Amino acid sequence: MRILGVDPGSRAAGWAVVSFDGAPHLVAAGVLRPATNTPFAERLLALHDGLLAVVARERPDESAVERVFSGVNPQSLITLGEARGVLLLALARAAVPVSEVTPAEIKKTVTGTGQADKQQVRRMVISLLGSSAGTSRLALDAADAAAAALTHGFRTAAGRRAGQPTTSQLRVRPRVAG
Repeated sequence: MRILGVDPGSRAAGWAVVSFDGAPHLVAAGVLRPATNTPFAERLLALHDGLLAVVARERPDESAVERVFSGVNPQSLITLGEARGVLLLALARAAVPVSEVTPAEIKKTVTGTGQADKQQVRRMVISLLGSSAGTSRLALDAADAAAAALTHGFRTAAGRRAGQPTTSQLRVRPRVAG
């Protein structure tokens, strides 16, 4: 199974594809960085189109997107929510099942504590993925995305052992009228 992790952001959105064929390993990762000198709507379009290109190239089976957490600045929270919305739209458009994971769940899964900082998460992601292609050069946003993918992968594996359906088995397909 290949899981695309996404760490939403309006200036930088991290992504990482982790394969769970055997031991988890990093397939590819990167950061979508729309030009900051363009109107916000165009940055959102760049995020949408960039993630669609990643999905087309990497062909993930499922995805894990980090949920928005409450922040101090309401305007920043709204901007992040809008960016996250277009990333979710891209995944829905590409028919990639989406699982949402909270920042605390991600941190607890990969580091053992829900209070870890970005550097701790990155170090543990590198440790968990071993010497996969490019793990030592992972940007913080890409490492957060890989952590989201790992969290969903570990949760899915635990669910399978317990006999629960996977995200793709739960997916509802839209009906076409006519």
